[in-house]
Amino acid sequence: MPATVFTIILTVSTLCGSRGVLHAPRNVSISSNNMDLVLNWEPPADPAHGLLYRAEFNSSVSKYKVGCLNTSALRCDLTSLDIHLYGKYIGRVRAELGAERSVWVESPQITLDQDTKIGPPSMSLISNGATIEVSITDPVFKISELRRAYNYATYNITYWKEGQQEKAASISNVQQNRVVVNKLQPWTRYCFQVQIHTDRNLRPSEPSSITCGSTTSKEEAPWVAAVVTFVVMAMLVTLVVVAVVHRKKIFHFLCPKDSLPQHIKEYLLEPPTSSIYLAMRDSHPPEEVYHQVSIITDGRTVVEERPPEAGGSDCSKPTEITEAET
Repeated sequence: MPATVFTIILTVSTLCGSRGVLHAPRNVSISSNNMDLVLNWEPPADPAHGLLYRAEFNSSVSKYKVGCLNTSALRCDLTSLDIHLYGKYIGRVRAELGAERSVWVESPQITLDQDTKIGPPSMSLISNGATIEVSITDPVFKISELRRAYNYATYNITYWKEGQQEKAASISNVQQNRVVVNKLQPWTRYCFQVQIHTDRNLRPSEPSSITCGSTTSKEEAPWVAAVVTFVVMAMLVTLVVVAVVHRKKIFHFLCPKDSLPQHIKEYLLEPPTSSIYLAMRDSHPPEEVYHQVSIITDGRTVVEERPPEAGGSDCSKPTEITEAET
C-alpha cells in the first residue's frame, strides 16, 4: 500500500512539473535602423492561446533591464530606454502563460554605430545652364545625427544620361552636401543617385531614390537673378514708403474736393428769365384747322377731310362731290 501511494504521488508531481515548462520563442534577434534598437522574435511551435512575452536587454556595462512586459507582440522597441550611440547590446526573450515560464533565449550582440542600417538620403537638383547642383539631405536618426554619430561620412554620387545607366559616372568621397556637377552636355536629361559611406559602419547606406533633371544651353550667372531680385524689392519698398509718407496728397490728387465758384452756383440756381423760355413755357399747342369733304358715289356719301387752302376759303362748309349713276 505505501508503495502504491508513493507511485501515485511521483506520477502527479511529474505531470505537474512537465506543465510548468513552456516552449521558448525562436529566432531571437536584435536589429537597428537609423540608430534605433529593436528586439525581434518568432513564437514557439504550436503556441498556446493567451501566450505572452517578457523582453529584456543589457549592455556591455550594465545588467539586464526590462524592455517589454506581458506583451503579445513579437517585437520590443528599446530605443527610448537609455540607448548610447556606441553601446554594445544583447536582448533576451521568454514566453509566459500564467505561472508557467519558458527558458530565456538570447540574441546575438549588436554594436549600434557599426551595425545599424543607415537609411537612404534625400536629394534635390537645381539646373543652371550646362551644370546641375546636387543638394543632399541626411536621413533622420532616432538618436543623435549622422554627422555627430560618425566623424567621417562621405557621399558617393552616381549620375548618367537618362536611359543609359550602364554608362554611369561617379564622384566619390564627397564631404559637402551641395555639389555642382559640371561639364555636362546641354539640353540633356541626367539622373542622379547618392549613397552614404562612414568610417565605422562598413555597410554603405541604402541608395537614394533616382532623381532626374535637365541641363539648358547657356549657363546663367547666379548674380544676375540676385541683382534683379534686389532691384525689384528695392522699388517695391520705395513705393510703399512714398505712399505712406504722401498718402494725403495722393488721396487729394485722386479724389479732388474743389467746388464751383459762388457766382456760378447762384446763376445755376436762379429761375430762368429768358423771354424765349417764358414764351415756350406759357404757350399752348396750336388748334388744328381743317374742313370736311364729302364724296357721293353710287348713292353713298364718302366724307373726306382736307386742310384749308391758302388764300382763305370758307372752312365751315364741306366740299361735296356727287357722282351720277350710270
